[in-house]
Amino acid sequence: MSTSDALSQILRGVRFSGALQFCIAPSGPWRIDAGASMRKLGLVPGRFVPFHVIAKGSCWLVTGTRRDTLQAGDVVAFPFASQHELGSGEGGRLLDPATTLPPKPWASVPVLRSGDGGEEARILCGYVECAALTFGPFSACLPEVLMARSGDGRDTWLAATVLQIEREVEAGGAGSSSMLERLTETMFIQVLRQHIEVAAEAREGWLAACADPQVGRAIAGIHKDPQRDWTLEALAQVSGASRSVLVERFQRHLGVSPMRYVRDWRLHRASLSLAETNASVAEIAAEAGYASEAAFTRAFARTYGAPPAAWRKAR
Repeated sequence: MSTSDALSQILRGVRFSGALQFCIAPSGPWRIDAGASMRKLGLVPGRFVPFHVIAKGSCWLVTGTRRDTLQAGDVVAFPFASQHELGSGEGGRLLDPATTLPPKPWASVPVLRSGDGGEEARILCGYVECAALTFGPFSACLPEVLMARSGDGRDTWLAATVLQIEREVEAGGAGSSSMLERLTETMFIQVLRQHIEVAAEAREGWLAACADPQVGRAIAGIHKDPQRDWTLEALAQVSGASRSVLVERFQRHLGVSPMRYVRDWRLHRASLSLAETNASVAEIAAEAGYASEAAFTRAFARTYGAPPAAWRKAR
């Protein structure tokens, strides 16, 4: 299984659900406390991934002790909704999109302008729900900050997408919000792909496991046919390795046994079914390969911190 094939499987869990997008167009010195705005908007860390697309101008970004300069064409996302601030200059006024956004629904993406009328920056801000982050092995291979630069001409596809996003914000009109959601979803996947390609040489973790020929074949089988009655022997046959070698390599890369990985993947898929369908807990338990609803409930609660019905209600 190639790393790109594994990524394709995982990224089926990247989707918009009630996504929020707006554009800020400040001039002069300014700053935004993105964490505070997110809390005011009621967006829960761990479920929503904030992102910013720099369509025009530049700004600074501060995350913890890290400081970066963002230029036009840059895209930055925060898989774990890390506290961060954006701004320009020093001592600028504090902008709070959470209190200045117009009431929904929006006919087009709101553009929040502020400042002294000088040269504007244009930054598309939003939040995407990424169900794939609930799968521990995948989320563990992601950094606090995902950054992709398209202004240097090396990623022409991403640069073209960012340009089209800017055009949609500028033009507005019927369907612009839906078009922006699709464009931003695609852009977010491309940013993830850039990270995967750079980090593919990792020696441990999910990316290393997918790149390992034998472990990768086992993961491919599990992901393609999660309902199969998998045994260690069956996984060893699919991988082309002995049972002992397969166990050792799963432990080395992922810190879990092959059968534990099977369980975790089934529970991840079950969590998506609970969040996105009206299927009963008993039906989802059967699809996840559990002989009884009670056994499924116990396993789900250990992994997700709540029984399936309570977890679904909270979602």
